[in-house]
Amino acid sequence: MWYNNSGDNMDYVKKYEDYLTYEKNYSKNTVISYLDDLKVFETYLKGKNISFLNCDFETIYDYMNYLSKLKYSNKSISRNISCLRSFYKYLTKEGYIKENPMLLVSNPKVEKKLPKYLNVIEIEDILDSIDQNTKLGLRDKLIVELLYSTGIRVSELVNIKVNDINLSEKKIIIKGKGNKERVVLFGSNCYNLLNSYLKDHNHEYLILNSRDNKITDRGIRVIIDKIIANSSVKLKISPHVLRHTFATHMLNEGADLITVKDLLGHESLATTQIYTHVSNERLRNVYLKCHPRSRK
Repeated sequence: MWYNNSGDNMDYVKKYEDYLTYEKNYSKNTVISYLDDLKVFETYLKGKNISFLNCDFETIYDYMNYLSKLKYSNKSISRNISCLRSFYKYLTKEGYIKENPMLLVSNPKVEKKLPKYLNVIEIEDILDSIDQNTKLGLRDKLIVELLYSTGIRVSELVNIKVNDINLSEKKIIIKGKGNKERVVLFGSNCYNLLNSYLKDHNHEYLILNSRDNKITDRGIRVIIDKIIANSSVKLKISPHVLRHTFATHMLNEGADLITVKDLLGHESLATTQIYTHVSNERLRNVYLKCHPRSRK
């Protein structure tokens, strides 16, 4: 890790890392992200001869202005502040400081962008463009089908083990963020692909690379890029767009928000509510297009 400097700050960061890893059960990438943001803050404090423990409310606000001058977006500043809020909550809980300097600090307003998603025809075009008559083609089609049918994250997809799958009940046990387990469901199309794919499958993990080893997140992204390039859909599509598409289609077809939240593995309903804005925007566009009194 980056905390190879000397001094007390190093001890608090190491303890915080252990807290995130072993108590909060955060993924390795999430922990690294937190520590990277903390490193920027520590460097700033070092230039001001301030330690973590004697940082106050005004220092935090000066730091926000400092990030703004460095051309950090409001979204990036908000992420940094959320990291510091977690860090100082930990320091307070453990008794290292008496007063939490983050209590009166609010995150800058971030403009919410509606998530990009595909329509049903585009999804069908993408799936139809994949030749499933080859071993890798079948795998690639299964990747797209799983991401769209279940709404799982790429990081969750690469960690699915064959034993996590219950074909007869059409469900998969997923280990999500913080090692929290949830069950996702799939339909007949996904069932048929899984059934064919698993016939000659002799590995612990479900999705493998071309060398029959467990695939990586990046490997999935490369595959999705190639699939989209060979399809009739001329859009920049990330695997996460398939997750957005799953959630949007579920809500558009009448699913309730709590069900979608649970299937996506969101901790907060507020995170899922972004998809209601997508659905409402669709309704608005249909109304403006179709109702005679909506047009001038």
